[in-house]
Amino acid sequence: MRTKRLVWVWSFLALPILFYSVIRFYPTIEAFWLSLTNWDLLKPPQFIGLANYEKLFADPQFWKVFKNTFAYLVVGTPISLLLSFVIAYHLDRVRFMHGLIRGLYFLPYLTTAAAMAWVWRWFYQPAPIGVINNALGTIGIPQQPFIRSVDQALPSIMVTAIWAGLGFQIIIFMAGLRSIPNTFYEAARIDGLGEWAILRKITLPLLKPTTVFLVVFSSIGFLRIFDQVYNMTTNDPGGPLGSTKPLVLMIYQTAFSSYAMGYAAAQTVVLFTILLCVSLLQLWILREKK
Repeated sequence: MRTKRLVWVWSFLALPILFYSVIRFYPTIEAFWLSLTNWDLLKPPQFIGLANYEKLFADPQFWKVFKNTFAYLVVGTPISLLLSFVIAYHLDRVRFMHGLIRGLYFLPYLTTAAAMAWVWRWFYQPAPIGVINNALGTIGIPQQPFIRSVDQALPSIMVTAIWAGLGFQIIIFMAGLRSIPNTFYEAARIDGLGEWAILRKITLPLLKPTTVFLVVFSSIGFLRIFDQVYNMTTNDPGGPLGSTKPLVLMIYQTAFSSYAMGYAAAQTVVLFTILLCVSLLQLWILREKK
């Protein structure tokens, strides 16, 4: 019976394993191999060892892009999680038009990233076209350059990225809040705990699995940011002087503008390593204490 059960289990698992081997694992291994070659799509790949990595780490542009990528991660992740939790915490207590309000928050997440980026690009235009500069002008604040400024371009795109993912995070936080039994809150109130103490001692600890998931999910999203940057800076991809360029955009330009596929593969391997290390580090820091 045990052997029979194992045969059935592996029969069902065979198709997903085959799918991931062909679609996920093989391209990953191939990328590692290509990163050790010089390939321009016209000639067969030529093995050059670690030359692509030496070139990459000696490139000042890479370190600027690396800094931009981590700026999206370090600033965007905590702000987006804090905002989404605060909204979810208060929205969970709203009963009037709750479904409509929740749907409005979730709507941006369903919108295509390209369309959303172009709308925000229009918002950031100078007056009288740009909505934001028009609003600033009515209260006497000078016009701002936003995505046309070296200093303001990255924060401007970060606002768009945070807004785009807010709806999903709110829904997940609300699901986590709804999964906490009411008996815990009732017992705490009977013991005389206030709302702040309940939040700190009951809600946040029991919400830890949800928080861990969203921290990792959001971090991966910010490290892989591309759509907002590419569509909002189409005339000058990466913003003024590359001030908003993330690593994914650098990979895209290296591969499909310069056709340096081996060099792009080396950049991809570096990005994969960063994603893996950041995710594992976060899971280790936020792991359950035994």
